[in-house]
Amino acid sequence: MTNRPQRVLALAQLTNSVGDGAYYVTSALYFTRVVGLAPARVGLGLTVGWAVGSLVGVPLGRLADRRGARGTAVLLALATGLAVASFLVVRGFVPFVLAACAYASAQSGLAAARQALLAGLVPAGERTGLLARLQSTLNAGLAVGAGIGGLALHAGTRAAYLAVFALDTVTFLLCAGLLLRLPSVAPGAPRKRDGGGRPGVLRDRPYVVVTLLNTVLLLRMPLLSLGLPLWIAERTAAPDWLVSALFVLNTGAVMVFQVRMARGVTGLASAARAVRRSGWVMLAACVVFALTAGASAWMAVVLLVTGAALQAAAEMGQSAGSWQLSFDLAPADRIGEYQGFFGTGVTVARTLGPLVLTSLLVEWGTPGWLLLGGATLAASYAMGPAARRAVGRASEEITRPVLVG
Repeated sequence: MTNRPQRVLALAQLTNSVGDGAYYVTSALYFTRVVGLAPARVGLGLTVGWAVGSLVGVPLGRLADRRGARGTAVLLALATGLAVASFLVVRGFVPFVLAACAYASAQSGLAAARQALLAGLVPAGERTGLLARLQSTLNAGLAVGAGIGGLALHAGTRAAYLAVFALDTVTFLLCAGLLLRLPSVAPGAPRKRDGGGRPGVLRDRPYVVVTLLNTVLLLRMPLLSLGLPLWIAERTAAPDWLVSALFVLNTGAVMVFQVRMARGVTGLASAARAVRRSGWVMLAACVVFALTAGASAWMAVVLLVTGAALQAAAEMGQSAGSWQLSFDLAPADRIGEYQGFFGTGVTVARTLGPLVLTSLLVEWGTPGWLLLGGATLAASYAMGPAARRAVGRASEEITRPVLVG
């Protein structure tokens, strides 16, 4: 296979990530200042939206398996663009919640369909490396989009906010056009459900356990956007501007080193090792962050930068390992369904992460950092046995890809 599908996938990722970056930095103020919603209602509406999206992701992923990953991905990219466009006209809480549900559902389904499309176009041994490049591309696009969103925030006008949402809409339409240029992927044969009518992935209990463990590891997702800013402001003598510097450090590190970190991950065994190592590195990061309490301003800055570098390394290792596991442990003809379920971990982490991190870090302080690091290490060590159990179940019930390790 040539590299053309990989280049098209990367370009599609770059295109809509630019729009997403602009959306992320402006959406909260758009919903409060332009739509006129109270901040609490914005949070509630988005929580409901992502909760619905997490439930819809599995059936939409199954649709990609049964009806074709490319066509499903194109339709869901168009649906996401239309959902973003609907935000331009909503002016009340109920329409906002409906638009948020449509947006989150389309995004969750699109993520699953793209993974199924990638699995159908890229050989198994190349998937994790490609996902690493796509992650770097994603960060680059988000950075560009955040800059565009920053210009809108600086202008502060209704027209500027509307322009950002229009841009995000257009980027998803362009993404759909790019995905349409990819070769089609043959749909898989339908499988029977169990007597209770549950989706097949929920019967694969070892895979469910792997997903739950990965969700624990993903609780660090709101760390840069919420946990560390609150910790720096309330528990350290470091300047507030360091929050922005740490975000730039993380984004830049992922852009530069994610591909390199993923090169050694080629199968089940190497993926489990990468996740275990990331657990130790994340524990070290938490210890370093905890030491900043009560330190002088300059020492707090040094420790926070060190901790952020360790956290970025842990994030990249955990990402590479979990990508490999999520593909290798899924049936070859049900990638979309399984990826749709695996992706719910991101939604759960985004929903519960803020509550968990504020409780642990802001209220508990140093013991909270140690508990977070310890929980991460425990989950990372449990991932290997859970993955081996999933392979054992696969050998008994369904045919899975051969694992290299």
